[in-house]
Parts: sequence; C-alpha cells; structure tokens
Amino acid sequence: MTDPYDILGVARDANEEQVKAAYRKRAKAAHPDSGGDTDAFARLQKAYELLLDPVRRKVFDDTGYDVELTDAVDLQALVAIEKLITEMVLDEREPGTFDPVAKMRTSLLEDIRKANFSKSELERHSNRIGLHLERLGKRPGKDVVGHMLRARIKAIATAISETEAKIGASERACDMLEGYLYELNELQDEADVAAEIEWDEPQIRSAAQ
Repeated sequence: MTDPYDILGVARDANEEQVKAAYRKRAKAAHPDSGGDTDAFARLQKAYELLLDPVRRKVFDDTGYDVELTDAVDLQALVAIEKLITEMVLDEREPGTFDPVAKMRTSLLEDIRKANFSKSELERHSNRIGLHLERLGKRPGKDVVGHMLRARIKAIATAISETEAKIGASERACDMLEGYLYELNELQDEADVAAEIEWDEPQIRSAAQ
C-alpha cells in the first residue's frame, strides 16, 4: 500500500493548508512538463486528493488502505476479506459462540490449498502437452496440430498466472487478519479453540507445500 503521507512528506496530523503547501512544493518538480515522471506525478495527485477528502482520509487512517492507491494484490485481498465479512454478517450463530476471524483464516487457507493443487495440475497438464509437441515434430507446411497445442500451452500459462495471483491475494488477506483476537464465551472458548487448532494445523502445512 502506498502511503499518501509519505508521498506528500507531511505528518499524520497535517491540516488542509499544510497538505496543499506540500503538494504545491512537490508538484513543481514532479510535473511531467518539468521533467518529472508521469506515474510519480499521478500518485502525488492521488495522495493529495485522498488527504483533502475527510471521508477517504478517515478510512485510510483507520484501515491503512484506499482503493485509489492500493496495489492489485492488496485490492484482491480486500475483496476476498469483504466476501468473508458478508459471510460473517449472515452467520446466524450467536456472537461469542464461534470465532469468525478464525473461520475467515480457515477459509483463506482452504482457498490457498485448492489454488496450489489447481496450479500443480495445470503445470502437469502443460508439461504433458509439451512432451506431445516434442514427439510430434513440425509438419512441413501448415502445422495445424502444433499450432493448436502451442495455443493450449499459452492458455494454460495464463490460467497459472491467474491462479498465482489468487494465491498471492489470499496470502495477503491472511496477513491482514493477523493480530485479531476474538473473545469467545467461556464455555465455548476451550472447545472452539481446540477445534480451530485441529483444523488449521493441517491446512497451514498443506497450504505451505
């Protein structure tokens, strides 16, 4: 996540005038017409707009994230957590009788496990096609079969990249959930924690493989 305070070089409690002054100072050097980098200037503008918007600034201060400045992996991770939040809100069990954060982590670890398995299967399939290509050789003239096989390998490579992105987003989402401690009812505490540990340990080992 890009920090707008760092981009503008202002303190966390900077007021509107300080933000504007910092922007004017940096914009002169960062502007493309002055030889500045276009992407860097765009980030400067986004940081300036964020800190002048009290609602967006409050959200960033509370969460550390903003849609405009969040990188692709963080954004995918936030979308994954948002989906899990919806499941948490719709869960009819009484608060305190289960740990929703542990449930989120378990769900993410299961997603990682499935994605890793899918990735390995895609790689295995791609390798098999490659071996077919090696044995097929190249047909003189128009190589219809070879073209189609190479197209399959290319499509699988795209699917592998998408799967890797999903794994990265799920791992980042797990990182975002670190540090949360949910208070369970005393009667539920020991049994639920034991159940979560029993479930999470093999999931963690599997996701790491």
